[in-house]
Amino acid sequence: MSNQPEVKLIALDMDGTLLNEFHEVSDENRQAIKEAEKKGIHVVLSTGRSLKTARDYVLSLELSSYLVTVNGSEIWGPDGNLIERNPVGTEHIQWMYDLSKQHGGNFWAISSKDNWNNEMPDDLLSEEWLKFGFHIEEDEIREKVLKELNDKGLFEISNSSLVNIEVNAMGINKAKGLEKVCSLLGISMKNVMAVGDSLNDIAMITEAGLGIAMGNAQDAVKEAADDITGDNTESGVAQAIHKWVLES
Repeated sequence: MSNQPEVKLIALDMDGTLLNEFHEVSDENRQAIKEAEKKGIHVVLSTGRSLKTARDYVLSLELSSYLVTVNGSEIWGPDGNLIERNPVGTEHIQWMYDLSKQHGGNFWAISSKDNWNNEMPDDLLSEEWLKFGFHIEEDEIREKVLKELNDKGLFEISNSSLVNIEVNAMGINKAKGLEKVCSLLGISMKNVMAVGDSLNDIAMITEAGLGIAMGNAQDAVKEAADDITGDNTESGVAQAIHKWVLES
């Protein structure tokens, strides 16, 4: 891509992208991130995870920039302060919880305070909710749930694996979170390289100046991307950083 804009920010998904099959950051990925930061490039984790399950990685990588969590539902500043929160209405969470009980399968939910797996608090109203997720192995049941969610027309729907569904507030996704970060840094989305593997990465991959799909990415993500790098088990993030940032 000869007209490729200069990369000033690297946005990285975590699971299936930055992290290998053991949920670890490889030495190659770690080194490439350090080298990019030495060049003055911002490295931002943009994840479906909550702050609670992403924070240790941020600390371990010694990242000094912003953090986009829960698919854009929360944006955190370099000093750990909350910049923006975009919740899902409690009545919608209740409806999805009932839907998951009706169809079976596993579920999870993320609130501003905690992560919930296959159980919910007695008082849903006591929490501010950010995301609801369905894990359904059976294709037919998952399609039914997906149809009911889409028919509502109230949600941002994606996934982070082929057998799950992730639901955020309408209009909330990783791209929206990164747009906010870019505006705070005074740069354009054209100057972003976004790397991911699942449907919850498509918005940032298509809206970034350079969108990179992992080798292990879902087909729809590869089709949306400008380039495809190695798998998450082969330090594909480091490969992309070397190709497009360090050696370009």
